Amino acid sequence: MTAAPLRRIHGYDQDEEGHWVALLDCGHRQHLRDAPPFAARPWVHEAAGREARLGAPLPCQRCLRGEQPPPRE
Repeated sequence: MTAAPLRRIHGYDQDEEGHWVALLDCGHRQHLRDAPPFAARPWVHEAAGREARLGAPLPCQRCLRGEQPPPRE
């Protein structure tokens, strides 16, 4: 099985339900839910935690599948 390529976080947004979404340098977006035991991300709740993770790599499943990112606005 091929690992998803790592992409860096370059910003954040919130979806219509208020969940945090990472904006990746490939143009894709990835939800950052704090949902233990599946994904423990308590740092998403605080601005300082999100700021500290700017530039951090995340695996991008959409890049792995060859999906094109949406056009940038």
